[in-house]
Amino acid sequence: METPHLFPLTITAMSNWNQVLSSLEKIVLTIFLSIIIIMTVFGNLLVMVALCKDRHLRKKKTNYFIVSLAFADLLVAVVVMPFAAIELTTGQWRYGAIFCLVRTSLDVLLTTASILHLCCIALDRYYAICCQPLVYRHKMTPVRVAVMLGGCWLIPFFISFLPIMQSWNAIGIEDIVKRRVSTGSSNDTSCVFLVNRPYALICSAVAFYVPLALMVLAYQRIYVTAMSHARQIETLQRAGATSTRSSTASDHSDRMRVETKAAKTLAVIMGCFCLCWAPFFITNVVDPFIHYSVPWQLWTAWLWLGYINSGLNPFLYAFLNRAFRRAFLVILCCGDERYVRQSSLSHGHTHRACSAASVNGTSMALREGKDLSFQHEKLMPTFTNWLLA
Repeated sequence: METPHLFPLTITAMSNWNQVLSSLEKIVLTIFLSIIIIMTVFGNLLVMVALCKDRHLRKKKTNYFIVSLAFADLLVAVVVMPFAAIELTTGQWRYGAIFCLVRTSLDVLLTTASILHLCCIALDRYYAICCQPLVYRHKMTPVRVAVMLGGCWLIPFFISFLPIMQSWNAIGIEDIVKRRVSTGSSNDTSCVFLVNRPYALICSAVAFYVPLALMVLAYQRIYVTAMSHARQIETLQRAGATSTRSSTASDHSDRMRVETKAAKTLAVIMGCFCLCWAPFFITNVVDPFIHYSVPWQLWTAWLWLGYINSGLNPFLYAFLNRAFRRAFLVILCCGDERYVRQSSLSHGHTHRACSAASVNGTSMALREGKDLSFQHEKLMPTFTNWLLA
């Protein structure tokens, strides 16, 4: 995998780019990139503060994956994006060759860690919903959560700092790298990062293609399980229903509407992930096989599209969650007593009304009722409540 300079960035190309951009265009570009960075920092920092301040959020194991994801995305915004933005707007790399390698390694490390966190969240949800929903709390122990989180940070090291600082990514293409670096005047500086075919294939597989395959399989199985549960509950409700036909039809309509909303939410999560990272990693694999002929402007666009994913993650994984939204209101309103009381009442009402048993942030719909269908529903964590709680 590559980073701000995975693409064949030459001094001449950047100099020409700097000449093309007018002062107004540079200002607009700077403002646009600054907004992306600020929003990414704000969103991910808010998620981390919410977990620290709200004890209800700390009770759910999934939220530790979310806060670790937020930390990785926060580092992307603080450590990686600013240098990429400065280089893009000025057309120069001003920080030396050693820091170029360090920055590139950090880019690969942090973006890969972010993607692996998304994969772990998907696998965690799959395990809770599809495999062992009733014993999830006993299976997903703090030690196992710690091991998964450790893997999210350790695995990227082996495709970032280790190979990049040892120049393994440049084996066999040394002449091409030298030509790119030597292009232009001696006064110019650049941060060139090219990768050979083995590095491109292995790192892209570890950082994107394998996690993508696992996420698709996990969410597909979650959705199938949810639909199966919904059909079983509906069948039992028909068998033991004592209410009127119109009431049954209304319940069915409500359930289908909510399940459809859950399916759309899943589509948004996977769609945003693929839209943001697929162009970059497809180009990353293809470029070494077409003699590094992909225009650097295209590399830049795909790279920043991937960075934007770090800004979207807080909205997709935290802002869509009611518990997180309540915590955000308390934080943003400086602990206003109205919102603190509302949050406490909401937690208490949820517990009394639904007798909610939390599994991975999933409210197991233990609804009140005497008929067989509701008793059966106690054993089935609904996908909708888990996803949209």
